[in-house]
Amino acid sequence: MIHEDALPGHESALEPKPEWEPRYPGSGRLTGKVAVITGADSGIGRAIAALYAREGADIAILYLCEHDDAAMTADVVRQEGREAITIAGDIGDKAFCDSAVAQVIDKFGRIDVLVNNAGEQHPDKEITDITEQQLKRTFQTNIFGMFFLTQAAMPHLKKGAAIVNCTSITMYQGSKELLDYSSTKGAITAFTRSLSENLIEKGIRVNAVAPGPIWTPLNPMGGASKEKLASFGENTPMGRPGQPNEVAPAFLFLACEDSSYMSGQVLHPNGGTVVNG
Repeated sequence: MIHEDALPGHESALEPKPEWEPRYPGSGRLTGKVAVITGADSGIGRAIAALYAREGADIAILYLCEHDDAAMTADVVRQEGREAITIAGDIGDKAFCDSAVAQVIDKFGRIDVLVNNAGEQHPDKEITDITEQQLKRTFQTNIFGMFFLTQAAMPHLKKGAAIVNCTSITMYQGSKELLDYSSTKGAITAFTRSLSENLIEKGIRVNAVAPGPIWTPLNPMGGASKEKLASFGENTPMGRPGQPNEVAPAFLFLACEDSSYMSGQVLHPNGGTVVNG
């Protein structure tokens, strides 16, 4: 099993390959829509992009630096008959978020769905091992980036638009080796609930998804310890990690009219672990 300390890591180098392909034919649930997805180069983000495209959406793929993975995601979207744009940069930088949204509007003229999926994590067994730089960096990516991108997108989100954020099972269970990461996920859940209250009168729904252990580059490419990787996902009731295409349908449900009476909620694709959601 490949283990790198450099995040986010290439999905193209990961073995076994994550399963991102949509499992069913599309039914036009996002026809004519434009979706902005952060971290869409690989993992859950790629699975969301593929599924959204199959359901009729054009996709803006935001990612940090994994150009080969992002190009593959764009090809996947185009193979589904939809348009794709790739935009590389750091969502923790407000100027980048403003620029990225401007590029999306220049290309597509609208934004209907914003998926705040990108995140980073670094395992540390002791709180004293978390450096000031790492603490700031994790919050910058995981929660500041959601604020910055949502702020940039707001002038373009109309009634009927949807925002879907990626939180985590670690927000509900805690994680002794991911103190800073799980703290950001708690912030994301609170952000989701509060932003829902803030935007509901505008007809914009805000929800979140809290995945359990999912086989993506995030963990094996430096986001988890070797000890945790050895039994990754085995502690779930289903006894295995999930695949990205087992999570993406939750993001689809919250993005389309199927969930028209839901806002401020969190879905839990986590292998059967019961949490107080």
